[in-house]
Amino acid sequence: MAIELPDDLIKLQRAADDEGKKLEHLDDGEREKQREVWFEAAARAQAAVTAYAEGQGLSRFDVEKQLRQVTRHPQSSQE
Repeated sequence: MAIELPDDLIKLQRAADDEGKKLEHLDDGEREKQREVWFEAAARAQAAVTAYAEGQGLSRFDVEKQLRQVTRHPQSSQE
């Protein structure tokens, strides 16, 4: 079942993913600060997913699965 996701959810998830990717190239002190930034971005994305799912009467799991498919594997979600 394909769920039509609002652009704001996609932007929030991409922002969280981008913050997480930044962790790869940092030393320990910088990594800890960046981990907090990433965690906060991920928490905002999760809160938005939960609110959207509840508002649409959908499973949060299904919304999150579709969102991750769209943001992390865009080619396969269009097939």
